Formats: sequence, C-alpha cells, structure tokens
Amino acid sequence: MDKMLYIAMSGAKQNMQALSVNANNLANAKTTGFKADLANARAMQAFGEGLPTRVFSMTERAGQNFDSGALLTTGRDLDIAIQGQGWLTVQTEDGSEAFTRNGQLKLSDNGALETSSGDLVIGENGPIFLPLPVNNINISADGTIMVQPEGAPSSVQEEVGRIKFVNPDNRFLEKGNDGLFRRKDGNIEPADVSVQVASGALESSNVNPIGEMTDMIALQRQFEMQLKMMKTAEEIDSSASSLLRAF
Repeated sequence: MDKMLYIAMSGAKQNMQALSVNANNLANAKTTGFKADLANARAMQAFGEGLPTRVFSMTERAGQNFDSGALLTTGRDLDIAIQGQGWLTVQTEDGSEAFTRNGQLKLSDNGALETSSGDLVIGENGPIFLPLPVNNINISADGTIMVQPEGAPSSVQEEVGRIKFVNPDNRFLEKGNDGLFRRKDGNIEPADVSVQVASGALESSNVNPIGEMTDMIALQRQFEMQLKMMKTAEEIDSSASSLLRAF
C-alpha cells in the first residue's frame, strides 16, 4: 500500500509538470519560429541509505520538435524565413551566441539589426549595424543585406553586411529559458553558407494545437487516475486499521 501511494503521489506531481510543458506549447502556437517542447515520462528508482525499494514517476523535457513550421508571406523587407535546416545567429544580453528561427527583424534607434525580442543579429564580423537613415532594405537568399543610402538613386545598392547562419547537429543543441537555442558544449558554431532564407516571409510555430489539446485531455485524465489511486490507498489503510483495532 505504501508503494502504491508513493507511485500515485509522484505520478500526479509529474503529470502537473507535463501539463506545464503542454500549456507552454499551446501558449506559443502563434509565436514566430517556436519549436514545441517534448515531454517524456519514465520510471526511476528512489535511492537512499538502504536498497532502492521504491519506484517513482519522472517527467522530463526530452527535447524539442525541430520540424519546420509553415511559411507565412508578409511582404515586409525585414522579415526572413529560413528554408529547410539552419538557424539565425544572435547575441544575447550577456554577450553569448545563441540561435533562433525567429526572422522577424527590426532596426534599433542606433541602426542595430535586432530580432523582435531585442537580440542583436550577428553577421560575419559581429553584430550588424545599418547606416541611418536608410531606404529599400533587401536581404538576399544567402543573408547579404543591401540598402539604398539616403538621397541615393534607387539603382544604387550598398552592401552593409551578411547575416551569419549556422546549421549545427540538433543533438548538440539545448533550449534555454529565453526560448533561444545554444550549443551544449558552449563552443562557437561556424557559419554555414548553404543555409538559404526567403525574404518577406516568416516561419510560423510548429506547434499542433489539436494534438496539444488532445495531450492535455489525456494528462488531465491521468492526473485524476493518480488521485483516485491515492484515495484508494487511504481507504485500504483505514480498513487495515479497523481490522487491527478489532483484534
């Protein structure tokens, strides 16, 4: 009975954690370039001073779904969508390198090229800055940025930088709490010139809302089952205590 209660208690706790992963996916169903988290449950032995006699449930974020999302045409000059495999490289607040599929870019007041969340876009020689004021920004398929300087004729295009795209093995990537991906070993990923982008488009989230809703219903039913097991363990304990008092 003690083992039954322990398994049910740990199972209910882990079901709640799986529900949080599921809810986060649903909340980001419309987030540009978002990759859905995957939750995995497994049985673990509880180790202590004696032998590992108890087994408990554990839910862990096993990884992410790296499938590409659908391309949405926007027609905006600073919107890009990576076609196929690859990542856009950004610089975070602490100066480290990270990767994202969010190609919704913008210009800061000082001309820095940033993502919609404010991370600096990295080029071949560090963060990319565009001369202000600027007109007719054009990002080619290989990430080369061409602009028309203020006052120059439309036929004049000046190259101001090239976005650094990378294509690391997904097995070496981990997702941070900020939604950005990084190499697990902390090394700098070299640029991959084979990565191509579509200008004037964005990659949507790869979350399947219907599938996530179905998983949420299943997790809620599992949680209710765990609570019923805990209630049953309590009733068995009460019955056993009544029998002992009778004797």
